[in-house]
Amino acid sequence: MTQRIHELGSFVSNQIAAGEVVERPASLVKELVENSLDAKASQIRVITEQGGVKRVLVRDDGAGIHPDDLRLALSRHATSKIHDAQDLLGVASLGFRGEALASMASVARVRITSRPAAHEHGFAIEVEGGTEVFFGPAAHPVGTTVEVKDLFYNTPARRKFLKTERTEQGQVENVLRRISLGHFDVSFELIQGGGRRPLMLAAGEPAERLRRILSAEFVDRNVQLDETRQEFSLHGWVGLPTHSRSQADQQYFYVNGRVVRDKLVAHAIRQAYRDVLFHGRHPVFVLYLEVPAEGVDVNVHPTKHEVRFRDARAVHDFIFGTLNRALRDVRPDSVRPQVAGAQHQGAETPGALLEAWSRAGDPSGMHPRSSQAPFAWQAEAAGSPPGGFAQLLAEAREARPPQRDHGAGPVSGDEIPPLGYALGQLQGIYILAENAQGLVVVDMHAAHERITYERLKTQIGGQGVPRQRLLVPLGLDVSEQEADLAEEMADALAEMGLVIDRSGAQAVTIREVPALLSSGSIESLARDVLADCMTFGRSARLQERQDDLLATMACHGSVRAHRSLTLAEMNALLRAMEQTENAGQCNHGRPTYFVQSMGDLDRLFLRGQ
Repeated sequence: MTQRIHELGSFVSNQIAAGEVVERPASLVKELVENSLDAKASQIRVITEQGGVKRVLVRDDGAGIHPDDLRLALSRHATSKIHDAQDLLGVASLGFRGEALASMASVARVRITSRPAAHEHGFAIEVEGGTEVFFGPAAHPVGTTVEVKDLFYNTPARRKFLKTERTEQGQVENVLRRISLGHFDVSFELIQGGGRRPLMLAAGEPAERLRRILSAEFVDRNVQLDETRQEFSLHGWVGLPTHSRSQADQQYFYVNGRVVRDKLVAHAIRQAYRDVLFHGRHPVFVLYLEVPAEGVDVNVHPTKHEVRFRDARAVHDFIFGTLNRALRDVRPDSVRPQVAGAQHQGAETPGALLEAWSRAGDPSGMHPRSSQAPFAWQAEAAGSPPGGFAQLLAEAREARPPQRDHGAGPVSGDEIPPLGYALGQLQGIYILAENAQGLVVVDMHAAHERITYERLKTQIGGQGVPRQRLLVPLGLDVSEQEADLAEEMADALAEMGLVIDRSGAQAVTIREVPALLSSGSIESLARDVLADCMTFGRSARLQERQDDLLATMACHGSVRAHRSLTLAEMNALLRAMEQTENAGQCNHGRPTYFVQSMGDLDRLFLRGQ
């Protein structure tokens, strides 16, 4: 029997809509706080009971709701944020769909009390399960209070899927923390039952809020970004590679002030950290991307967590390029990059110390960016890669010899390089040096490995990617979209060493591959590259696999543990580290050095106590 089509009732329609918008108490808090921010509130208070299941109250000092609009505010698709379809192309507010309050009213008991500044008193409306039970005047300061009680009281099946009170409390707190990082000029207060301490976030300097929500360590160990290119702008803070976590729980990304989760953004950030992060670790960051409102579609999902960029490839490349340059510019002379309001007295800006040495006549004895012989990849693949200790020592001797080869007497003054001067070796593994702060301990194998690796990459990049022509071209059957993409990106792929020709509607032919990768599975490599290009508009697989091989070569060609070095060799290594990108980590993401300040050493030995 054929099922006839019929129209669903308003109650069922609202329940379906509520299932998309209201997943748990934290969803209520997100939607209500975003409404308060759209109303230009400067103070927002959130109160919950039983994890928000029994009660959620959000109060603000924003613009308020006109009494005549209170009933309309609880209707589906009623909003003050947009007026026609054209407005969807440039949404500037956090909310705009007009679904949140109506969804809450269909699955809970909701009371809204509001007073605009132009009115002498407020008005309130109360509904239960979508049915109005009260409307009239009520005492209230300027602003709005929304109270939601007994969530899912009329849909017990949905209520069974909620977690424990402690879990729901944690979700509510996470939502408020995430939103607060996008609005440093607004104060937030969260009061929850169950003995949980109130969360108070005062408006003010970003450093204090970052310290409260992330950690004081992040404030001290981050790189600050502020870059604008054409219509894109990216600013915020990214943690140093040594400040990473075992899970991705401290990653905050905002697009035009809106918290988003986007796989394209995540891929770009992951690629920027690929060369410096220890395996299995996740970076910490708080980043804000500004793009033209018409360049991003926020009307993708009812929760508004997802966005779609008009030019996804350009956004990906901009984020990756900005982060990659910022991380590679970190040197041992970058003394604790700071966030606004958190500067340490006497801290140097990145690069300031390097400029000081140049003015002093390069006391380190190493010239920046020493020129290298052309990289012959065929010969180097079989032997030791460039950058050995003999080469480092030769470069140091060609320039002015280090002023301090014998570590005699205390060091002081502005002439001391960031990594100081070598004092000796420990167990043939670590170099001990003295700088202006105190003791420097360097893992000599890890440090030399990074130096060698970066030189290999620089020499390959200077000559272009060496390619190997296949004796028998390899044909592949692909989808029509992949064949179109291979034809469109043929020049870009050739620059990376992969020469692909379209040979049919759903076929391509591989003619040349990067020489370093010619011994691997060419078919799987090509398919992975095309799949990446389809998803992200670009692929880093060729570069990744080539870098992996170079990293292996660098590892095998670097100085081994238990090798005795002279002070000249140690100082040559320290000077090379100061000029090498990503010198703080080896190719596998392990730290290459750390500094123990005199204050730390004094506390260790109880001096002055």
